[in-house]
Amino acid sequence: MSSQSVSRIYLPGLLLLLLLLGGLATFNPGWLELAVPLVVYLLAGLFFGPEKLDLTVERTLSSERAAPGQPISVELKIHNNGGDIRELLLRDWLPEHSSVVEGSDRRLVSLKGGETLVWKYSFQGKRGFHAFTHLQASASDMFGILTVRRDFATSGQVLILPVAPRVRRIAIRTRNTRVYSGTIPSRQGGSGVDFFGVREYQPGDTMHAVNWRVSARQTQALYANEYEQERVADVGIILDARKQSNRVGEALSIFDESVVATASLSDAFLAAGNRVGLLIYGQYINWTLPGYGKVQRERILHALARSTTGENQAFAGIYIPRSLFPVHSQLVFISPLTDDDVDPLVNLRAQGYALIVVSPDAVRFESASLRQSEEVRQATRILTLRRRATMQRLRHSGIQVVDWDVSKPFEQVAEAALARPPAFIRAIGAGGAF
Repeated sequence: MSSQSVSRIYLPGLLLLLLLLGGLATFNPGWLELAVPLVVYLLAGLFFGPEKLDLTVERTLSSERAAPGQPISVELKIHNNGGDIRELLLRDWLPEHSSVVEGSDRRLVSLKGGETLVWKYSFQGKRGFHAFTHLQASASDMFGILTVRRDFATSGQVLILPVAPRVRRIAIRTRNTRVYSGTIPSRQGGSGVDFFGVREYQPGDTMHAVNWRVSARQTQALYANEYEQERVADVGIILDARKQSNRVGEALSIFDESVVATASLSDAFLAAGNRVGLLIYGQYINWTLPGYGKVQRERILHALARSTTGENQAFAGIYIPRSLFPVHSQLVFISPLTDDDVDPLVNLRAQGYALIVVSPDAVRFESASLRQSEEVRQATRILTLRRRATMQRLRHSGIQVVDWDVSKPFEQVAEAALARPPAFIRAIGAGGAF
């Protein structure tokens, strides 16, 4: 019995007691006559009161994985194993950050013994893992005096995966590559597309490979063209999930934009055949082991769907365990950045890693959410200049930087910035210093 039912009985019961005591003290039958309706009211409530709830609840979801904002249908079958229930209020507890788009998550029905109710509605939610834990049922009598409430455990879960905009090409160049064929120049001669050099003709070479101009100058041997092999590489993606770097103002966070960029880049690297691993750096370190193909894509999307920001003093600065990433591999750091992040990133570059920094612009993101005034414009200008100086320091250290204004589609910004390596990285293929 709920506390509300106790209060509904307590007040009429107290009034009934006062009327009875007043009638006995004054020997006035009028007091007793006034008490009769209350007696009938309470007895009717007790007589027609609900019995113990005995329901069987089954839940069916139209999908167990979806995209943010995609409607998901919920079907509930409630079977009454007990007696008739005159008024049954059902409430399905939606997961956090979910909202109903069609129908209702509450129903008020009358359910006879042995009857089954089929109830449908649709909801949508944000990125994350959403679990349905229970259905609340409340039964009451016709007068609303007694209420019986019970929670019935239910099963059901939905994983809402982040959106991964398609980036068609990302050009990277690392010092070390793996043995499998791919799209990254390996600075080794062999079969490929781009010209690499000239060597002496060997048995098995096709006649199309013979460089007749060079061979005409020699009298002892033929010479053939050699092309640069293209292979796959190790790519490590590091997502900054620190609350202090992603929080914008009091209630806003730019973390969801970083998740979108991570999903898009991981999909592009895997589509090119590379081996990709994901490190989520926040309240704790969440490491997804490197892998290839569609299976690895699912692992990364599942990790991103469950990722949240956190705060840990041990991870206040950037500390990347180098044992997780092969030496001279490609690293991609996705973060709004703080001033303290520059030196650790420069150190990673100095250790021989090819490094790309993708930074959602938190200054413009916060400015767009504020009421525009002269103070806001001046503060935005100062912080923008400070951010540009930070980006310039990274570029001067040999780091590729993608400064992403989140009001623009990520795939457009990424393709414009990463479709071709910058000049200092292209110099590697020409024998320049790394």
